[in-house]
Amino acid sequence: MKIDDKDLLNSILSSLNRIDYIKPDDIPNIDLYMDQVTTFMNEQLDATRRYPDDKILTKTMINNYTKNNLLPPPDKKKYSKEHLLTLIFIYYFKGILSISDIQNLLNPITDRYFSENGELDLTAIYKEVFGLEKDEAGMLAKDITRKFNTSSHTFPDAPQEERENLQLFSFLCMLSFDVYVKRMLIEKIIDAKLAGKAEDKPRKSGKENRKK
Repeated sequence: MKIDDKDLLNSILSSLNRIDYIKPDDIPNIDLYMDQVTTFMNEQLDATRRYPDDKILTKTMINNYTKNNLLPPPDKKKYSKEHLLTLIFIYYFKGILSISDIQNLLNPITDRYFSENGELDLTAIYKEVFGLEKDEAGMLAKDITRKFNTSSHTFPDAPQEERENLQLFSFLCMLSFDVYVKRMLIEKIIDAKLAGKAEDKPRKSGKENRKK
C-alpha cells in the first residue's frame, strides 16, 4: 500500500493510545436536569464525533431510552449519576447492537445494581469494565497491524494503479469481518444467556429501584 495508507494506519494506532472514557469522578454527584445531562454528555464525548454536527445525546434520545426501558425514569425530572453511567453504556452499545439487544444486555445490570450503595454498585461495575480498555487497546493495535500487513501482500499481480486500492479494500474487509463476527457472537450470547432471563424476570420501575 502507498505511504498515505501507512500514515493512516499510524494515525489509527496513535488514536488507540488516546482512547479514554469518562471517569466516574468526573460525573457530578448531584442530580441533573435533562439539559444539564445532554450538555455534560456532549462535552465529555465530543472527541468521539465523526462529523462536527453528529448528535451524541439529545432530549428525544433520552425520552426514547426511557420509553423503551433502557433507562430508568428520572426522579422528579432529575437524573442521577447512575443514569449518566447507564447512558454512557447505551452510547457505546448502540453503534453495534439493536435496542432490544441493549435491553437484554443492560436490564439485568440496571435492575440489580442501579440504586445499590454497597461495595458492588453501578459505579464499581463501570470502573471495572472500562478499566480493561488499556490492555485491550494494546491487543487491538497488534491485531490491526497484522491485518494491515497481511492485506498489503494481496493482489500481487494486479496493475500498480489498481493494486493499492485493492489492498486497502482487503484491509477494510478484514476489519469489517472482525466486527461482523464479534457482533454475531454478542447476539448469540444474548439470545442464549440473557434474553430468556430478561423475559422470565418481571421488570421493576426506576423509582422502585431507587427506593432500595
